Amino acid sequence: MTDNNLNELIQSIKWDANGLVPAVVQDAQSKEVLMLAYMNKESLLRSIQSSVTWFWSRSRNELWNKGATSGHTQRIVSMAYDCDGDTLLVRVEQQGPACHTGSYSCFTNGIALADHNSERQETEVFDPSNRFNIISRLEGIIAERYAERPEGAYTTYLFDKGVDKILKKIGEESSEVIIAAKNKDNIELRSEAGDLLFHLMVLLRERGLPLDDVLSELTSRHGKITTNKMR
Repeated sequence: MTDNNLNELIQSIKWDANGLVPAVVQDAQSKEVLMLAYMNKESLLRSIQSSVTWFWSRSRNELWNKGATSGHTQRIVSMAYDCDGDTLLVRVEQQGPACHTGSYSCFTNGIALADHNSERQETEVFDPSNRFNIISRLEGIIAERYAERPEGAYTTYLFDKGVDKILKKIGEESSEVIIAAKNKDNIELRSEAGDLLFHLMVLLRERGLPLDDVLSELTSRHGKITTNKMR
């Protein structure tokens, strides 16, 4: 970014009376919102130049580099500001938990909402009108497990064992999908396909490859002319 572009950016931001602007930090892979912090002009410039997040601490009245002491760094994937120019969105690759409490995200305190239309069901039911919602939720849960590593969780076990263990599980689940299909057992096929998708998503998280990139690859292939070569 040139000096002229930097100056234009600085002028485009609506800084508050203290010279600050809120920055929403989002996991670029899972799309989960991780935290809210504040930037001033210097921390914004440092973030742009270093590709890691820098903020202004209102309590300590100083600049701080996220993860400098904890190791829970944030590599910036992209940055944007909203239509009013008064909020930044910073998409990052998060290493470890984002919250000082050890949680993957700072937003862990849920607020119950009034529901006067119907009683909520305890068990979540598949909604055909939003058929891929579970994929997004699962991606967020896997990202949380990767950051927090809760003891006793199966996903923690996979991440702790590493990529070879995850690949072994994918191989096993792939074989079981093939067997179920060959046996024409759709109930078993449904179960094994779910296991395969889950372990594939764990692998993507371990490798730091967003599911969006895979979907982008599929999109780029759509409509292309393909040929089947006979051997």
